[in-house]
Amino acid sequence: MAIIALVSAKGSPGVTTTALACALSWHRRLILAECDPAGGSVLAGYLGGALDGPRGIGELAVGELRDGSLESAFWSQLVDLDAPRRERLLLPGVVDPAQAGSVTPLWQRFADFFTGLERGDPPYDVIVDCGRLHVLGPPWPLLRAASVVLVVSKAQLPDLSGTRAMLQTIERDFAEHRVPSGTLRLLLVGGGHGRSEVSKALQLPVIARLPHDPRTAEVLSLGGTVRASRPLLRAARELEVPIGALLERRRARLAWPVSQGVPDAI
Repeated sequence: MAIIALVSAKGSPGVTTTALACALSWHRRLILAECDPAGGSVLAGYLGGALDGPRGIGELAVGELRDGSLESAFWSQLVDLDAPRRERLLLPGVVDPAQAGSVTPLWQRFADFFTGLERGDPPYDVIVDCGRLHVLGPPWPLLRAASVVLVVSKAQLPDLSGTRAMLQTIERDFAEHRVPSGTLRLLLVGGGHGRSEVSKALQLPVIARLPHDPRTAEVLSLGGTVRASRPLLRAARELEVPIGALLERRRARLAWPVSQGVPDAI
């Protein structure tokens, strides 16, 4: 799967909760990377601040700027969410606002590194929590490098209005940087307008809809026992199927001209 990025518009909720639900329920070996410039929340929230000492992308950024140690230090900065299997790993986000200044210049470096993890031994996919786009120093290189970008939004009119504006910003950036088409999809959260109605209004396919499940959302935000039978976890687990299918179709489409010897212009 490579990189799956999640992002939302200003005021739209649920990116971290959705990303964590996917990380805890998908069958593939993966890393959840908190790359929200506004800061990470899984360590203090879901994990209850149980870890000693600094850990995460901020520490990696400082080391990379100092001595180029990203490759050697990366695995020591991860948290095993399903210990000791090391199949669901967390790269915590920044906790000190001062770290954000170290991370921002390295978004491209992290994008390149995450892309390579798919070809590692063992291979890992990366779910990237990009937070809200309208912040200082958004992780554009990660969005451009992603195989799929899921735009998380409620299906209420105020949220959809903000999401529409954000989609236009992303589409302009992707066109400028020649990001292949078919990357963007909408991921709706909770009730509101129907999927087909939202898709038609925003001119973008809706890949799935996650249910309103405040009990599970609270556990994912503040800690507690995650129950696989809860509606949010079931829906997040099912989301792996359409994303996998989308990636297979996209890879086949991108590879076809090369494998057939057809010029790229066709």
